[in-house]
Amino acid sequence: MEEVAEVLMEEKEEKKAQKIQKIRIEHHPFLGLGWCGAWLFTIGFLQLAFWRAVLAILLWPYYLGVHFNALAR
Repeated sequence: MEEVAEVLMEEKEEKKAQKIQKIRIEHHPFLGLGWCGAWLFTIGFLQLAFWRAVLAILLWPYYLGVHFNALAR
């Protein structure tokens, strides 16, 4: 009787181990470096003041769009 209980417990553990999925985490540090590089390029190219540079952290594509839109006209 005890042997049957042990076998059942082992089978449950094996099924539980099979159900667990491994999660693969990938890091992409170059994307962050590219974003920082583009942000610094925007500040230098457009000669933004300090507070506009701080705002450009989130809105740097906007500043480039405004600049090149003015050049296109």
